[in-house]
Amino acid sequence: MSEQAVIGSPAEHLVDASAHAALVVVGRFTHGPRPGPRVGLVTLKVLHHSTAPVAVIAHG
Repeated sequence: MSEQAVIGSPAEHLVDASAHAALVVVGRFTHGPRPGPRVGLVTLKVLHHSTAPVAVIAHG
């Protein structure tokens, strides 16, 4: 496991990093004005473009 600080689009960096990852973990919101779960733009892009499996974890 490694940490890295980067400048730019979080989604693009996560998708790029997925090429060397066994698993990508991203979050989703569980609170807000609308009921029900939803994902943000970063999570959505990672789900669509990751080359590694993606785990979406709820946080609230």
